Amino acid sequence: MQGSVSTSQKKQRAISLLRQHRTILVALSGGVDSAALLAVACEALGPERVLAVTGRSGSVTDAEIEDARMVARTLKVRHEVVETFEIERTEYRANTGDRCFHCRSELFAVLGGMATQRGIDAIAYGAIVDDLGDHRPGMDAARQLGILAPLLDAGIGKDDARALATEFNLHVHEKPASACLASRIPIGIEVTLERLNEVGRAEAGLRGLGFRQFRVRHHGEIARIEFGGGEIERLADPALRNEVVRAVKNAGFHFVAVDLEPYRRAGLYLIEPSRASGQ
Repeated sequence: MQGSVSTSQKKQRAISLLRQHRTILVALSGGVDSAALLAVACEALGPERVLAVTGRSGSVTDAEIEDARMVARTLKVRHEVVETFEIERTEYRANTGDRCFHCRSELFAVLGGMATQRGIDAIAYGAIVDDLGDHRPGMDAARQLGILAPLLDAGIGKDDARALATEFNLHVHEKPASACLASRIPIGIEVTLERLNEVGRAEAGLRGLGFRQFRVRHHGEIARIEFGGGEIERLADPALRNEVVRAVKNAGFHFVAVDLEPYRRAGLYLIEPSRASGQ
């Protein structure tokens, strides 16, 4: 039944939900889903009644923040970047499987303070129906803190979000799915700024070589790269392979491995607990 509902109808449902509030703060990550949410919020309330906020920390790349800035600029909405300090939370660093809960709790606590200080009615984030099948502790944090998910409640999925981003001429409409840098660190291995920076530098290097969809998974001295469909074939070029190795080693890794399986959404990125202490 849901498949018979058009993107336009879902959008109107989201607009109706958003119009229950006088003003709204949108958590803008730089990805497609939150960009679509921001666009719909601006249409529902007018950009003057919307504030877009992006959290910046060691797990967020400069490229993500710049994408968020460009989206807000396109929509002519106020945009602020705020520091978050999830790395100071012991439970976040421990990385035992609920890291995203503590990350989102930190972000939403910061946004909650901003909303209260400025008299903003509600906070919304870009959860969509596709997120329901994944392990998403961050969604639990959102529910506990009363953060709205208008796209999810309106039945909007990834294809709808991309269609909306295209409708509003947002440059991220075809952007590959992304996630924070901490998702590259296996469950059971402590999240540190050093590890986040190593992954961030390695992925920036690969983007500079023209790769679009990939992940650099952190295994201590080893970087394991997952490439999206069609991209691993580029490594048949010996010169490009050498550039990949150079970029990743310059980021701080000693060894570079390419996963023969293509990139896949990690969900819970696990290693055996018995091996964790040896990393």
